[in-house]
Amino acid sequence: MMLPRRTTLLGGVALAAVGTASTARAQLTIDMTRPSFEPVPIAVVDFKGDAVGAQMAGVIRNNLQNCGLFRVIPSSAYIQKDVDATSPPRFQDWRIVGAAGLVVGQVTSVGGNIKVDFRLWDVVTSQQATGLSFTSQPSNWRRLAHIISDAIYKRVTGEEGYFDTRVAYVSETGPANARVKRIAIMDQDGANNRYITDGRTIALTPRFSPTLQEIVYMAYGENNGPPRVYLQNVDSGRRELLGNFPGMSFAPRFSPDGSKVVMSIAENGRTNIYEMDVRGRQLRRLTNSPAIDTSPCFSADGSQIVFNSDRGGAQQLYIMSAGGGGERRISFGEGRYATPVWSPRGDFIAFTKISAGSFGIGVMRSDGSGERMLANGFLVEGPTWAPNGRVLMFFRQQPSSGGRAGSASLHQVDITGRFERQVPTPTDASDPAWSPLIPQ
Repeated sequence: MMLPRRTTLLGGVALAAVGTASTARAQLTIDMTRPSFEPVPIAVVDFKGDAVGAQMAGVIRNNLQNCGLFRVIPSSAYIQKDVDATSPPRFQDWRIVGAAGLVVGQVTSVGGNIKVDFRLWDVVTSQQATGLSFTSQPSNWRRLAHIISDAIYKRVTGEEGYFDTRVAYVSETGPANARVKRIAIMDQDGANNRYITDGRTIALTPRFSPTLQEIVYMAYGENNGPPRVYLQNVDSGRRELLGNFPGMSFAPRFSPDGSKVVMSIAENGRTNIYEMDVRGRQLRRLTNSPAIDTSPCFSADGSQIVFNSDRGGAQQLYIMSAGGGGERRISFGEGRYATPVWSPRGDFIAFTKISAGSFGIGVMRSDGSGERMLANGFLVEGPTWAPNGRVLMFFRQQPSSGGRAGSASLHQVDITGRFERQVPTPTDASDPAWSPLIPQ
């Protein structure tokens, strides 16, 4: 059954849904609530027409294969070589090679733009599962491939994808005794890398706003001044100091609505958590402890904050009201806990755990139950959530000679811990921050 055509405008990209076969729903599906499942075998044929079609198909293959939920069938196995988006494929040929899904597309020139049509076919039921049609500038081809990947992901899993997103991280270059650390931004698959700080001062802990237009980060002040929190527009590069405090300010993070930033401020031997209104610059203290309270992160609904503190004698995780007060400890395992990050779904809190001299990335529920580790290593740290709450990114640092920290790289792992992969970056990389989905 074909649904009515629906057209919207997405950032200069004209998009139209061209049909969904609701009766095929049970055939091309992964149940994300099951403890185990097999990856969906899927074929992605080079899109016909413009030469950019082969590049788009390549990006889609990489996205699907790298998320761990799909098994991309190699083109060498194809029986039907000539297939496009204008007519149904020979389904029996695709059943023979073991495909449950088939992605085809067509790219045509329309004036100075390109028109992209794609179809996802359910091979088992011989029906179209979903399809989209776009008109956009040719330079947008990579983003179109990410949007198509998200559409396929949603059709198969029933949940939003995360491919049309960006990642901010700390790019590291130079020798260990003169390390240059600057903020970079790239697509989630490592493409379109660019730098937004110049490296003249050390910049750390970038965090996106919910609008994608701004990030906050900590950087050392001019002339070797104390660390300060800065607010920077991603597109224009305009940078503002977010409060000139007597002591060090660090570990900033936006509220879910982007109107506030929480951070730690160290003063007179104490480190407490503060909230600042981004536009009005009003500052309010949320904790008042002689301990070190840091790494605050809002819950998805903005009602609570998780943070780590050594107020109990060792570094542990605590939750309090977003307005301060009502602090309660939630971590009780062996070792120390740090860098907590609340899932966008609200169901889990990710963290770094240091125990018996090794590091790990784990998750637990907001009441502290269900703790489990997803990755371990010499030094793994700094988890950040994909906007769908199903995948984490973090960084690994390898040991070098003498047991010291060596090269650092970004990695992704899903919340089952089954699928981990390295994310390509042009330099050593640490402290990633995942953006929300790019608005359509």
